[in-house]
Order: sequence, then C-alpha cells, then structure tokens
Amino acid sequence: MKLPAKVKLVDVGPRDGLQNEKQHVPAAVKIELVHRLQEAGLREIEVTSFVSPKWVPQMADATEVMAGIHRKPGVRYSVLTPNMKGFEAAVGSRPHEVVVFAAASEAFSQRNINCSIEESIERFRPLVAAAKEENIYVRGAISCAVGCPYEGEISPERVAMVARMLKEIGVQHVGVADTIGTGTPTKVQHALEATLRHYDVADVSGHFHDTYGQALSNTLAAMELGIWQYDTSSAGLGGCPYAKGATGNVATEDVVYMLRGMDIDTGIHLDQLVDAGAFISEYLGRKPNSRAATALLNKRLN
Repeated sequence: MKLPAKVKLVDVGPRDGLQNEKQHVPAAVKIELVHRLQEAGLREIEVTSFVSPKWVPQMADATEVMAGIHRKPGVRYSVLTPNMKGFEAAVGSRPHEVVVFAAASEAFSQRNINCSIEESIERFRPLVAAAKEENIYVRGAISCAVGCPYEGEISPERVAMVARMLKEIGVQHVGVADTIGTGTPTKVQHALEATLRHYDVADVSGHFHDTYGQALSNTLAAMELGIWQYDTSSAGLGGCPYAKGATGNVATEDVVYMLRGMDIDTGIHLDQLVDAGAFISEYLGRKPNSRAATALLNKRLN
C-alpha cells in the first residue's frame, strides 16, 4: 500500500461550515476565522458563497468578507458560484478559484436546484468559459456521490457519468462528496474509482461528512487510491441545508492529527489550527466537533 507523501487540505469551514448556521455570523468573525486558518498554515481556504441571500442568508455578506481578508502570499481563496449570476458577483472579489456543484442523484438535483443533473451541468458551461477568460480555476463537486437522502445508495456509474459531463464542459478538478455521510470505505473507493475514469488522480479530491463517524476511515481509504487532496472543516463545522440530518465535514484537526501520526506532511500547525476551531466554536456557543481538538484542549487544562 503506497500512501501519498504529502496531503493538501482545503478548509471549507468558512463557507460549507457556516452556511447552515441558524444564528447570524458577522463578516468580521468570518474574516477572523480565515485569518486564523491561514496563520495555522492552511494554503487553500473556501471562503464564502455567492448565492441568493433569500436561500442562504448566512452568505449574504460574501463581497464584504472577500474584501476584508488580508491576503497571505501562497494562499489560494476559493468561493462557491452555483450559477452565472453568482460568478458575475464573485469576479470583482478576485477569487483564485470558483466551485460549481452537480449531484449524482437526480432527486437531490431536482430538490436542491430544481433541475435535472444534465440541465444543472449545462448551466455551468458559460460559467466555466467565463472563468477561463478571467484565468480563474474551476473546481467541481459531485454531491451525494455515495448516498442520497431521497434515493438511497448511488451507483458508481452515476458518479462516472457526472464526472464525464463535468470534464466535457471544462471543469478542471472534481471533488467526490459524501454529502450525507453514509459512505463507508469500500463504497467511497468505488465512487472515486468511477471518477478516476475521467480525471487524473492529481485532479480528484475527497469531501467526506462525518454523520456516521466514517469520514476519517473514508479519508484513509481514499488515500489508498492515491488521492492526496481533501476538503475538511475546522472544528467539524457544517451540514447541508438540503440534506436533512447531515452533520459537518470531517474536522480539519482530526485529519491533521491522523496524518501527522502517519508522518504525512500537511504544512499545518496543529495547535494554531485547534485555536482557530476553538475561536469559531466559542462564537457559536458550543464545543468544537473534533475529537482531536477536544482532547488537545482538555490536555491544556491539566
């Protein structure tokens, strides 16, 4: 078994982590979280989402947040742009990367964005072309790649189909997302193998929610296939507004702790990362949803 020597983590806490929070999180707090993450060594941060404030009110301050960040050299800032209107709103904020998403579940696509999988990907075609003209990298996400709250288990063939369609419209990188966290190692590997039919291993990442406590296992299973890029969320923040019961992404702290114990380099300082997660958790009025962070914070008290 040959595992990657280095792993790149994209912290999606400021965007995917906070989008589902019911209480309002001010722009200043989001900006501070980004600053703390980049000081901890994160080189890829998903900052915000340019979506309709009617549907995701938490992200209504996207322009303000992007404008307020003190950009650190070597750090790449990405934003979610679900449609052309979102992309046009985002361009002035100078993101390095925009993220588009398509579901591997027809029912999820209909309930989430009111159109078929094929229609959703066709909507991205002009967005991808516009991004390329602006020299902005386009990352795609295949949501519900393992399971769906409406359809149940998703076949790898469906994942392969979505990966192929994203490739055809010019999406440069694709993340395989276990949106509701029902995946187990073998199922996740099958979804990734389906994606690898159309994308090189360097252009595929994992995005695993921890609803059933499988996210770390799934990360390790993906590493066995050579996958070396992952979305994680500081303090295990997150959930999906359209996937009832889905909990947060795998905690960045837990993944860094595991990788550090395996002598796999991430370039991330664990103590500072724990501080970043503790900061946002304290603002939200709860403890970090990370086992490693909880253990390390308790250790400091002794």
